[in-house]
Amino acid sequence: MQVNIHEAKTHLSRLIKRALAGEEVIIAKRRKPLVRLEVIASEDEAPRLGAARGLVLRMDDDFDDPLPEFAPYEPVDTSE
Repeated sequence: MQVNIHEAKTHLSRLIKRALAGEEVIIAKRRKPLVRLEVIASEDEAPRLGAARGLVLRMDDDFDDPLPEFAPYEPVDTSE
């Protein structure tokens, strides 16, 4: 939804409720979008362990192999 600045000032509480409900709220000036109301994630919410379970479906066997692009940066064995 897009509203003008005057309407946003008049109905700010209502617009905040709509943004909290997941609706995109854009404030415009002369029909040109200026700002978007965005919900800020609560810092009280701790990350849930295991929330990404099942995200990686498969991993190649060579996943941990060294990358050729980094060969110049690998340590040189000077024990000889």
